Amino acid sequence: MADPNLSSFLWSVADLLRGDYKQSDYGKVILPFTVLRRLDCVLESTKPAVLAEQAKRKGSGINLEPFLLRKSGQHFYNTSPLDLKKLMGDQDHIGENLRKYIQAFSPAVRDIFEHFEFHAQIDRLTKAGLLYLVTEKFANANLHPEVVPNAQMGAVFEELIRRFAELSNETAGEHFTPREVIRLMVDLLFIEDDDALRKPGVVRSLYDPTAGTGGMLSVAGEHLAAMNPEARLVMYGQELNPESYAICKADMLIKGQDITKIIFGNTLSADGLPGQTFDYALSNPPFGVEWKKIEKEIRQEAEQKGYNGRFGPGLPRVSDGSLLFLLHLISKMRPAKDGGSRFGIVLNGSPLFTGGAGSGESEIRRHVLENDLVEAIIGLPTDMFYNTGISTYVWIVSNRKPTKRKGKVQLIDASGFWQKMRKSLGSKRKELSPEHIEDITQLFGRFKEASREGTPISRIFKNEDFGYRTITVERPERDAKGKVVLGAKGKTKGSPVPDAALRDTENVPLAENVENYFKREVLPYASDAWIDHDKTKVGYEIPFNRHFYIFQPPRPLSEIDAELKTVSDKILTMIGGLSK
Repeated sequence: MADPNLSSFLWSVADLLRGDYKQSDYGKVILPFTVLRRLDCVLESTKPAVLAEQAKRKGSGINLEPFLLRKSGQHFYNTSPLDLKKLMGDQDHIGENLRKYIQAFSPAVRDIFEHFEFHAQIDRLTKAGLLYLVTEKFANANLHPEVVPNAQMGAVFEELIRRFAELSNETAGEHFTPREVIRLMVDLLFIEDDDALRKPGVVRSLYDPTAGTGGMLSVAGEHLAAMNPEARLVMYGQELNPESYAICKADMLIKGQDITKIIFGNTLSADGLPGQTFDYALSNPPFGVEWKKIEKEIRQEAEQKGYNGRFGPGLPRVSDGSLLFLLHLISKMRPAKDGGSRFGIVLNGSPLFTGGAGSGESEIRRHVLENDLVEAIIGLPTDMFYNTGISTYVWIVSNRKPTKRKGKVQLIDASGFWQKMRKSLGSKRKELSPEHIEDITQLFGRFKEASREGTPISRIFKNEDFGYRTITVERPERDAKGKVVLGAKGKTKGSPVPDAALRDTENVPLAENVENYFKREVLPYASDAWIDHDKTKVGYEIPFNRHFYIFQPPRPLSEIDAELKTVSDKILTMIGGLSK
């Protein structure tokens, strides 16, 4: 848990900023200064040794970084004789000296402050006459690891990130996933591997291609540490938003992670970790966002690399790139022969059913289902995210399914598992309690069909249950006398000419014989029809809600009539009273 006194102290800096900064901009100052003071304290004991090493090897022409890292005992170092407390001694040059101090950090740390655009904040604070006051406030905070251990410092930083995300909740959903949703995804990801993850010294890799502020990586790390303090989760990620990237990297640094594995950039157009695969992955990509700006790069990879690249199975429509992230994560799965992978991804409803047979979306669904990659899809309640109230779904995807799950998909309707929040945050009005998370995780773990109060909440299907063939049904063109027109040449010579105006399509479940379906559903109503087999396409869709729909028969007509008569009689009585 975060130390409430420390969180409050850091938050009190907001009192200084009030009036000169909007509430939603407080984080632009408080987060980088918190990181700066933490690094300041962490390096305090080894700073003299680093400076001595630098002086000793200066002018040698060799790369000093490995030597300086060894002396600092951390994943970073600083070669300035200054620190925040020394900066206080020269009030007139605080801005200039603060910049020099930041420039003396190792490249990976400088990168954090550059993406925070910290130099712009130094200018802004200087103009407002606040730079010395804010720096002094942080210089007096003792964030030394002996006073505030890594886990506690991480919790404090998480708390600050959460508060700032809530203050700017109009955009928070783009970079900040509700923590209880992440906890559910992490539980679902690890439940089948609990035994393996409890072994001493186990090391696993976790990847998030849309890392945001690093919440998914952090919660997964905390979960594994609670299960097994000797286990180690090596974290990788990529993030497009500069500020979110800086926060994520800073959070990892504070918790002692190697931040060189957190990459800046667009995951889809420029994979920052090409060729690498991982044990686990988590992702909450943006919902329904078009990919027109990177269309050239995506299509080029799809055409040139095919299945050797990420997008071989197909491309969704340009208006929604959600399924591109699904394909990207599949490309990051460790081969099954090397132990395989499992990942969880949050998607909206459209990837379940958008696009008919032969479309890019359908071909992607076909790929994941025919390759037996989908373990489960869990429908979450609406109003769970900060910037949208729509229905969302967690897909659990794996190339190392347990035997009992092979060839099958579990659908869990958890739309009724929620409690109302005390205070809404943007579009977020509902949350999952720890009991809800446990309940959903157990439903997944048991892998059995289940109902509550007569309503199904867990159902199990074969992969092929979601497949169908779209057949084209033709009927003959007829002349003015009603006679069938026959083809005069080529392939159609002597055969009925199809009438485009009467052409129709039918979706036939994969498990059903096409001819039997045609005889039963078409010929009784159109005896002259035939199937054009050259036009048959295979499609896949997952009509999630249909599988949990319970038909409620309407009330008997006699009951409705009696109710209407009662209401009509009341109205007539009232009208009668008005006329007296």
